[in-house]
Amino acid sequence: MRSYAPFVSIILSVLCAQAASTAAPTASRMKTILVLGDSLSEGFQLKSSEAYPLLLADKLRAAGLNFQVTNASASGGTTEGGLQRLPSHLQRKIDIFILELGINDAFRGVPVDQIQSNLQEIIDDVKTRNPSVRVVIAGMQLPNYGADDYVSAFGEMFNRLATKNGAALVPYLLDGVAGNPSLNLPDGIHPNAAGQKILAENVWRVLEPVARETAAEASSRVR
Repeated sequence: MRSYAPFVSIILSVLCAQAASTAAPTASRMKTILVLGDSLSEGFQLKSSEAYPLLLADKLRAAGLNFQVTNASASGGTTEGGLQRLPSHLQRKIDIFILELGINDAFRGVPVDQIQSNLQEIIDDVKTRNPSVRVVIAGMQLPNYGADDYVSAFGEMFNRLATKNGAALVPYLLDGVAGNPSLNLPDGIHPNAAGQKILAENVWRVLEPVARETAAEASSRVR
C-alpha cells in the first residue's frame, strides 16, 4: 500500500511556513520613537551617541523594549522650523512622539499663544498620520528674573498642551542640570555629556511606562 505520509509532511511544512511569514511582520515590527527638538535634544557640540535621545535607545534596549529612536532635532530649532521639518519624518509610522521645542521661540520673544499654536499644529499633524501615537512633551522653563507674566505663561503652556492632547509630560527637561557649571558646556546653556545623562533620566521616568504600554498594546493586537 502506498504511504502518503511524506506528502502530508510536506504540505504541513508549507502551511506552517506560510503562516509564519504572514504573522512575522506584524509581530516583529520594530516600534518607532521620533524626537523633534532643538539643540538640547540634538546634543549641541556632542557626539550623537551622547545626546539623550540615543541614551534613551540604550535604556529601551536594556529594558527589553523593541524601539528604534530617530532624533530629528536641530540646533536653533523653533516651533515654526519644526513644522517645516516634520513632513519628511511622517513617511513612516510613529508609535511615540517626543516633542521638545519652544525655548528658542521664547528667547526671540514670540508670543506664547503663537508658540502654543505651532506646537499644537505639530501634534495635530503627527496624530493625523498616526492616530494611535503616544505623545510625550518635554516641558521647559525660562529663567525667573521676577514676576514676569511671559515667564509664567511660557512654563504653564506645556501643562496646557499635555492636558489638551492627553500627552505625557516631562515637567522640566533641564531639571537638575540648568545652572550647574559641571553639567553644562562653557556657554552655560547646553548640557555636556554628563548633563545629557541626567536629561535622559528625566525623560526616561516619563517615557518608560508609555513605552511599556505601547509594547503591551502591540503585543495584544498580534494575539
